[in-house]
Amino acid sequence: MSVGDLPIPALIFIAIIILYLLNSIKILREYERAVIFRLGRALPEPKGPGIILVFRPLDQYVRVSLRQDVLEVPPQDVITRDNVTIKVNAVVTLYVVNPIDTAIKVVNYVYQTSQFAQTTLRSVLGEVELDEVLSHRDKLNLRIQTIIDQRTEPFGVKVTSVEIKQVDLSEQLLRAMARQAEAERDKRSKIIHAEGEYNAAQKLVDAATLMSTQPMTLQLRYLQTLADIGVEKNTTIVFPLPLEMLTILNKMSSLQTAPPEKT
Repeated sequence: MSVGDLPIPALIFIAIIILYLLNSIKILREYERAVIFRLGRALPEPKGPGIILVFRPLDQYVRVSLRQDVLEVPPQDVITRDNVTIKVNAVVTLYVVNPIDTAIKVVNYVYQTSQFAQTTLRSVLGEVELDEVLSHRDKLNLRIQTIIDQRTEPFGVKVTSVEIKQVDLSEQLLRAMARQAEAERDKRSKIIHAEGEYNAAQKLVDAATLMSTQPMTLQLRYLQTLADIGVEKNTTIVFPLPLEMLTILNKMSSLQTAPPEKT
């Protein structure tokens, strides 16, 4: 008996069955999983990847992607612990680890994670000072990531990282920070200069102490100075004159100019 010998109703029925089976075939990519609801109840294990069968209307399915996703947190107005207003945004990296919980326990896991990230970002940064926000981002990123991950774990989402992307400061605060940085550089410059002067003075004291033990070294130093002057083709010669000699000359001059005593 061939197919052509079958009655028309039987052929129609077979064609419907074939179309139904073809329509039931679904193909999932490597990164996709299907949560199938059979008569309203979710099957214990997700299906995929590859070919799966969804027998409608008994079955309904939800595709869930396992790929990593990046969520940008919009800029948030934050008041730090030292009462400084800043605007901060961040980037959250997440992916689905339990497709069944993601399909059953949350309507939109991306939107809900975004709301968690915004509130957590404001609360965590509000507990620290501005200097810590600017200099200890790694520690704050880890703290924010841990809090968000704990809140998203019940619906099968894993938050792998949170990065504070940008911190916007007011113009007045920027000018104040610039003045502070300039003052810090001026302070370091003066300290370095003072340390140099102190070290130079200490070396001079050590040299004077050493020369006082050997008076001939002062004469040798004088000759070395004359040699350095001669190298520069300078006709000026400097002779050291002790201050004691100047004192003696002043006394002699005063005696010569003094009027004779009357007898």
